[in-house]
Amino acid sequence: MGSPTSIVRNMHYPLRVYIDKYAATTISDADFELVQKAFAFKRYKKGQYMLQEGEVCKYIAFILQGSMRQYSVDAKGGEHILHFGIENWWIGDRESLTMLTPSRYNIEALEDTEVLLITSENLQYLSTNLPAIGKMISMMDQRNFIASQKRIHDALSLTAEERFLELLKHHPDFLQRFPQTMLASYLGITAETFSRIRKKALK
Repeated sequence: MGSPTSIVRNMHYPLRVYIDKYAATTISDADFELVQKAFAFKRYKKGQYMLQEGEVCKYIAFILQGSMRQYSVDAKGGEHILHFGIENWWIGDRESLTMLTPSRYNIEALEDTEVLLITSENLQYLSTNLPAIGKMISMMDQRNFIASQKRIHDALSLTAEERFLELLKHHPDFLQRFPQTMLASYLGITAETFSRIRKKALK
């Protein structure tokens, strides 16, 4: 059995790989020690919430294992999924986290999930003091902006079938991992439409 220090290093290893990849540099051991101290490890059981509507988001999460969804509920009780989170992805309500305003979203574990949590203050500290983290956050923001633009474009411009094909192209694993009702919500179509398009596309 490994020592407590080695266990911590192994637990944070996916985050280190992520930082090195998106910062386009290799973070030093000394700097990564600071990173490890800034993050808190947490497990969520399937169905447990990291955030519920009306709460102020206190953390952004880096997912080590498992999956989550970020969604809102309309006045009629309908669910609208904004975002899925899987291994090596981030999830959190950045608006609520930054502005300290009540969130309009829920973030729920869809499987037993392990994450590393960081506060806005700690993330800002790392970004200011560690160049690798600053570069990583800049790249994250660029990727998030591009993804958001694409999502808006797809919702406004593509047919339901085209949106499904885009999902199949970029995230084929989602079809095995998440229920059809959730995928339909994510694409902004009915479950019946999703089922019909899926059968046609996979023939």
